Amino acid sequence: MMLQDGSTQLLCLTASSGVPLFTRGAHKQLPFSVIGSLNGVHMFGSGQGAVLSCCETEGGGKVVWRVFQDSVMLIAVSGGGGGRGGAGSSSSSKEEEYHLQRLLENVWNCLVLVLGQDELVNVRNVERLKRDLRSCFCLIDQLMEEKQEGILGNLTHCADSLMPPNPVLLQETLQGFAQAADSEFGCLIVHGRIAAATEKWWRLAPQEVVLLSALMRSLSTSGSVSCDYPVFLPQGSPTVAHRLLRFQLLPGADVCVLCGPTPSLHRAESGLVGRFWTPLVEHLRDCLAVGERCLPGSVSLRPDVLALFLINRETRRSVSCVRTPTNHSHSDLPLPSKPRCWELLKLFYIFSTTRYFTQEETVCVSPEERAQRSNTDNFILGFTHQPLQCYLVTEECKSFGLQTQQHQLFLLVPLSVPTFALRTMATQTLSDIVAATGF
Repeated sequence: MMLQDGSTQLLCLTASSGVPLFTRGAHKQLPFSVIGSLNGVHMFGSGQGAVLSCCETEGGGKVVWRVFQDSVMLIAVSGGGGGRGGAGSSSSSKEEEYHLQRLLENVWNCLVLVLGQDELVNVRNVERLKRDLRSCFCLIDQLMEEKQEGILGNLTHCADSLMPPNPVLLQETLQGFAQAADSEFGCLIVHGRIAAATEKWWRLAPQEVVLLSALMRSLSTSGSVSCDYPVFLPQGSPTVAHRLLRFQLLPGADVCVLCGPTPSLHRAESGLVGRFWTPLVEHLRDCLAVGERCLPGSVSLRPDVLALFLINRETRRSVSCVRTPTNHSHSDLPLPSKPRCWELLKLFYIFSTTRYFTQEETVCVSPEERAQRSNTDNFILGFTHQPLQCYLVTEECKSFGLQTQQHQLFLLVPLSVPTFALRTMATQTLSDIVAATGF
């Protein structure tokens, strides 16, 4: 195989001439001859009226191609065998393809977010474009590495959220802060997740909300307490830049607004941040204390819930958490580790949404992208109805998926839980969370 098992490499080339623009990912880069061959076989197919979108190598790896705006070609190459499977080789292959296709979508949107669509479509100087693309590397690497556990928005295009114990006060403060900054778009990020956002922020395209959250996480790790960053909105404003003003309120808590020429960074930092957010320091600490659990203390989960992932289908928001039961008495049945639970949660989400459940985001994408995803619907077409529940039993745990008109819930539990009890557990867990939080 060209790459080590489990590694992924991203290639970016000009679509017309195949000139390499950058590569990211695996430590050992693919030889130039291989990159040229991957581009050449795609161009040959296009010349014959065939679109080559994905193929599988003899070693179990995957290669996925995607051309954006007839200008930029992105290729994702996976070494395979990296543990993404767990439900059989065929389903593992399907899940890997889904993962790589989503990566290419995110990377393109990332390039537009940072550089703007005109810079990518109307390439006047390739060498200059190569230099400009370096400003995207930090964000691209974050999308590829997925270092922060529990951040699933890159995969789901639902905003990773945190439910604070005092949502009304935070929401009112954020609304006032955004208005004072001449903006209708404001967002409070805690531990990399959205704790509060203005109404106009939630009206942004789901991909934009996810990418802006990723950018905020990237900026917060830079060490700066504030910044003024130009951004393009891939769906709403791909050719005209907005200003993203971001301020660190406490370590792990950041607030940002999208605005026009005013106010200046200095005026917002010196005159607005302290006025609005200093009285809420203790409330922000309470919000930070919620941590990776993402749910306030008012939500009581069953002790045998290993992990959960809940999506609000209407708002395109999600919450997730992984926990280790403290009273698990079946020591002969080892539980998966916390990192493995996150991995299994992602795998089960892909397994469920590519086979059983609907994906609302398809209404927000272009006809071209919708055609790219149509292959995943073949399995669903075999049903005379819309599946609302599914479950999967593996050697590590049991998983149950539940879909209602407003929610999708994905649950991981130990093998010791009887299979017949999974539906009741999921239904009760969803009811408890919605009753306590209104999510």
